[in-house]
This record gives sequence, structure tokens and C-alpha cells, in this order.
Amino acid sequence: MKTLADLRAIKEKAKAEMATREKNARFRITVAMGTCGIAAGARDTMSAIIDELNKRNIQDAIVTQTGCLGYCDQEPLIQIAQADKQTISYGKVSPEVARKIIAEHIVNGKVVADYVFNLS
Repeated sequence: MKTLADLRAIKEKAKAEMATREKNARFRITVAMGTCGIAAGARDTMSAIIDELNKRNIQDAIVTQTGCLGYCDQEPLIQIAQADKQTISYGKVSPEVARKIIAEHIVNGKVVADYVFNLS
């Protein structure tokens, strides 16, 4: 059994690792995980994103989640933010589409226009 001090040390180490990872990330991939997103398959989409990043050994992208973005008809929604570039929102992102977005947008720098959703 771990002591409270051991658990605090583990927590601090994890926080430091996360901060370093966020600082070094070129991409922030955010998955909308409100109830509408989850009902539309956002969990599977997020799993596919993480799996594809791991398969390709992509270390400069972090995956986060947020609540509902208010566009329930476009769920699952993801957003890809990159420093000094416009955030791109993708709608109706199935696991297969998520894998395509990783291959094209993250790896090759090409926006997958067929799935871009303009939030404005």
C-alpha cells in the first residue's frame, strides 16, 4: 500500500510530465464529449485518434476533451489547434474519418476539407 506522501509524489510527477508534453505539443486535438457527442460515437472516435497517434508514434500531439460545442447535428466533433494557425473543426468524425484526419492533417499538413465544419 502506498502512503499519502507516495501518492502525492506520483501525482506531482504526472503533473510535471503532462506540463512538459503540453509545452512540446505542436497539435492539440480536442474531442467534444457532451452527451450528444457520446451518443453519436465520440468515445470510439477519441479511441481511434489515440490509437492512430500511437501506431504512428506521434509524440507532438495531445488529445483533450471538452463538453458540448452546441452543434449536435455535427457530432462527433473534433478540433485541431496548432500554434499560429487557425483552429480547424471537423464534424461527423467516425473512427475511420478520425484515422484519415490523423494521416492527412497531422502527418501531411493537409486539411481534410470534406469534413471541415465552420463553427461561425
